[in-house]
Amino acid sequence: MDEDWLRRKWDEAAPRYDRMIAWFERLLLADGREWLCKQARGDVLEVAVGTGRNLPWYPSDARLTGIDLSPEMLALARRRAAELPREITLTEADAQALPFPDAEFDTVVCTLGLCGVPDERVAIAEMHRVLRPGGRLLLLDHVVSHRRPIHFGQRLLEKLTVAQLGDYLTRRPLPLLAAAGLEVERSERSKAGVVERVVARKP
Repeated sequence: MDEDWLRRKWDEAAPRYDRMIAWFERLLLADGREWLCKQARGDVLEVAVGTGRNLPWYPSDARLTGIDLSPEMLALARRRAAELPREITLTEADAQALPFPDAEFDTVVCTLGLCGVPDERVAIAEMHRVLRPGGRLLLLDHVVSHRRPIHFGQRLLEKLTVAQLGDYLTRRPLPLLAAAGLEVERSERSKAGVVERVVARKP
């Protein structure tokens, strides 16, 4: 899939995204967004900010920047940001080519994003690049289950989700973090291994 196709698909999905994701969050994510975002500190970059569903959960003293590939998703995120008593910078950009200098951020956050980029290894490398030494990467995503029947179902369903939105169901970022130079401090899997949240640090 190319960037233009992916942008077009997410632009088309933007008006219904919040309705689509609401049932998934109730079923699988629980307090995942709040748990992750409240750990953010300092200069914070959110990759694949989407419609801005994470924005209310960040600490009040965090300085927020968000990027997304889809202008239509960003338009909805800007509306949400305007309702909050803080300054938030939102920019159209590709997670695989972040438009920021090296070591620019204290925290990088990505929720339900690495499942939808064409090459998650490149995106993780970019997140590592823009983190300051000692900075933290906070991830929340749906991942491939360790239970065989669910894994099999994910592989079947993935043919549809990739064709519709470029959304992969059988990825798992955790094993890729060490290769990118990140040290995993904490990881938790839930919902039969389908959901994983990870805290990693750049040495």
